[in-house]
Amino acid sequence: MNRIFKWLSVSLVISFISIVLLLVFTVDTTTIDAILNIKKEAIVAAIALQLFSYVVWGLRTKFMCQSLGHDIKTLKTIEIAISSLLVAAVTPSSAGGEALRIHLLSKNAIPIGKATAVVVGERLTDAFLILLIAPFALYTLRGFFPEDNLDMLLIAGELFIFIVLGMLIYAIWKPNKTRSTIHFFVNRTKRFHGRKTDEALANVLRKIDIEMDHFQYSIRYFTKEGRKGLYYGTICTIVYRGTLYSILPVILAGLGQPPEILLSFMVQILLTCLMIIPATPGASGVAEFGASSLFSVVIATPSLIGITVLTWRALTYYMNIIIGGFISIKVLKDADIINESIKK
Repeated sequence: MNRIFKWLSVSLVISFISIVLLLVFTVDTTTIDAILNIKKEAIVAAIALQLFSYVVWGLRTKFMCQSLGHDIKTLKTIEIAISSLLVAAVTPSSAGGEALRIHLLSKNAIPIGKATAVVVGERLTDAFLILLIAPFALYTLRGFFPEDNLDMLLIAGELFIFIVLGMLIYAIWKPNKTRSTIHFFVNRTKRFHGRKTDEALANVLRKIDIEMDHFQYSIRYFTKEGRKGLYYGTICTIVYRGTLYSILPVILAGLGQPPEILLSFMVQILLTCLMIIPATPGASGVAEFGASSLFSVVIATPSLIGITVLTWRALTYYMNIIIGGFISIKVLKDADIINESIKK
């Protein structure tokens, strides 16, 4: 549990300092007036969108599990999705919690290999959607950002997604080479552990082979008999991303700003590319300062940038920590699996 609190504290401190700095440089009387006159129904709507995104995520997991022959209750898959939010908040980048979701799916009678296929399938649909739209977003918004450094950061984020996606595709395309590579690296550790660990390492390799078989079977199933699950998973991913990206326009409307829906979606696609880079726990700092630069495209009044970023981060990050922590305590018996997820 100490590891959780350590990284959560680091993440929150970085986020808090970033927000304070943004507010110091942007708050004026216009900001105060906007806060006093904020439309309460817009904030309620933004909260509802965030809660709805949890439901869509849970449905995506449910449909993909069903396509592999495992029917899990919708409430359970929603719990599994939400429980990983705390881990995502304390692991590098904005992506995290996969190991925890795999563990919880395996606790519901799904083999680890198949559970891995479901979680990786979710990430693949996310990555494909983002990579499909990101070039268009870069082209659309390039004229708004004369700074070459920001362009380089955006390109670095997209490149990182490409690399991870490429590794996953290679593992699917060349399973035998992937298996032999894993065996090579595991066997290379023998000299550091001594002969007493030979039997333990052999058991590890056998387990890896079994789970790799499950994983390969699941991926093949997704692309053949299980295409229906992959189809519904993709639809859910589109709805999920659309729901998350709708929060910013709602916040802008609540602050009396034009919602700029299309531009809001484009800047958040690029922000997602930035936040995926494993730089800080929960992408703290990266998210706040990246959002302040990107959101300036859609915020007509500069003095509202700080409060907009604060509100957006509160709904999409702090809210995740609170709800994710609560559900994690409810679902998990202890914090061991969370600690293991953070280590990974």
